[in-house]
Amino acid sequence: MRDTALLVVGGDVVTMAPGREVITGATIAVADGRIAAIGTAETMRARFPGAEELHAGGCVVIPGLVNAHQHTTVDPLVRSMIPDDIDAQESIFGWAVPLHGEVTGDDDELSATLTAAECLTRGVTTVLEPGTVAHPRRVARGLSAAGIRGRVGCWGWDVPGAVHALPAAETLARQEETVRSLPAAGPVTGWVTLVGHDLAGDELLTGAAELAERLDTGLTWHISPDARDAESYERRTGTRPVLHFRRLGVLGPRLLLGHAVWLDDAELDAIVETRTAVASCPAAYLRLGQGFTRAGRHAELVRRGGRLALGCDSHNAGDVPDVLRAAWLLAALDRDRGTDRPGPEGTFRPLRADDAFALATIDGARAVGLGDLIGSIEVGKAADLVLLDTRRLSWAPRGDLATHLVWGAAADTVRDVIVDGRIVVRDRRVTTVDVDALREEAESRSAALLRRAQLDVPYRWPSVSAAEYAERPAAAVPL
Repeated sequence: MRDTALLVVGGDVVTMAPGREVITGATIAVADGRIAAIGTAETMRARFPGAEELHAGGCVVIPGLVNAHQHTTVDPLVRSMIPDDIDAQESIFGWAVPLHGEVTGDDDELSATLTAAECLTRGVTTVLEPGTVAHPRRVARGLSAAGIRGRVGCWGWDVPGAVHALPAAETLARQEETVRSLPAAGPVTGWVTLVGHDLAGDELLTGAAELAERLDTGLTWHISPDARDAESYERRTGTRPVLHFRRLGVLGPRLLLGHAVWLDDAELDAIVETRTAVASCPAAYLRLGQGFTRAGRHAELVRRGGRLALGCDSHNAGDVPDVLRAAWLLAALDRDRGTDRPGPEGTFRPLRADDAFALATIDGARAVGLGDLIGSIEVGKAADLVLLDTRRLSWAPRGDLATHLVWGAAADTVRDVIVDGRIVVRDRRVTTVDVDALREEAESRSAALLRRAQLDVPYRWPSVSAAEYAERPAAAVPL
C-alpha cells in the first residue's frame, strides 16, 4: 500500500512542528510513504479520490516515537530471567555475554521480530540497535518483517578473548560489510556500532568514526552507565572517557553515546560543544542500580541545548520498550531533585512534560540524525503515525495534551500505528507478523538457548500443579 493513498480522518493531531500546533479534527493524507497534506476531510477526499481511510475520530494522533537505544537480540528470549539482585557487571558478563555467545541466526531474527512487534504496540516506530548483534542481516530481516523503522549494526569490540571480539581492522571490515549489505535508503538501514565501554582500543574508535564519515551513516557505542568506565579509562589513559574521545577527535554530530550517565563538568562541556548526542535509558539505570539519581546529568544536557534522545535498553534492564515510560521517568526524576537549582546561567526549572515528549519525538529524532525524516507530523516527512484511543478511561476527561501524553500512561492506549505509510498495527493487533506463532517459537528457543549457555533461571516462587496442590491437607477447607 505504499503506492496508494491513505487518509487518516478526523483525529486531533499533535504535530510537534516548530509552532507545536495541535490540529483538531484533522485529516492526514499519506502517499508513497510520506505525509502529502493535512486539512479537512472534505478537502483531502477531493484531492485523493478513492484513498483508503483510517477513521481517527476520538483519537489523538502523535508522531511515531523514537527508541534510540534498544537491544533487539538475546534479551527478548530471556526477558525477566536475569536476576534483579545482582549488579550490572554480573548481569552483563555472567548472563548476557554467555547467552550472546550461544545465539544463532534464527534466534537473532526471532528476537528482533519480537522486539519490533512489541515496540510497535507501544507506539515506537523507530528503533536504533546499539550493536550487540551477531547476525545483522537476520536482525534487519526481522525488523523489516514487523514493519518498524530501524538502524542496525553488528558486534564491535577488540578486547582479546571476548565473545565476538576481533582485531580492530577485522572489526571495522565487518562493520563496513554490514552497512553496505543493507539498503542505503529505506526503513531499515545499517550504521556503525561498537560495544564501547573500555573495551575498544584507540585504533578501533578512530577507525569507526572515520568509517561512519566515509559511509555517511551514524555511529554509536556505550559509555559510563555507571562509574566503572571512568575509573578504567583514568587508569589506562590518565583521563576520563569523554575527554579521551575528544583527544582522539571522535566526538561530533554523528556519534550517539549510549548512557553517558557518570560525567564530570569537563565531559559534559565536551559533549555540548561538539554536538555529540546521548541516548538516555532511565529505566535501565534504576533497574540495574547504576546511580542515575546521584550522577545523571541528562536533564542538564537538555537545558544547555545538548542533543538527547530516549531509549529503553534491553528486556532485562529497561524491561519494556516503552519510550513514553522513559520520558515519564526522566521528567519525574528531574522534578524530584527540586527546583531553583544553580546552573551555568542562574537557576533553572525541572523538565516538564512537553520537554520530555519532545525527547520522545522530534528532539530525539534530531539527536540521532533523523530529524528531517521523522519526529513530527509535517508535510513531506515520513508517515510514521500513532493513533491513541481517547475513549479509554485513562483519557476521561482529557487534560492538557502534553501533560496527559507523558504522565497519563498513554502507551496503553495505542490503537493503530503507521510506519512509512504502511498500517502495521490496527485495532491493537500487529498486522505484519503472526504474534501467536512468535510467542510459541520464543518459548522453545528460550529454553534451548539457556541450555546451550548452561544457565539456570533462579525462579523465586515454586510452581506446583493443581493436582499436587489439591492433595495437600490445607488445600480444601470445609464449608
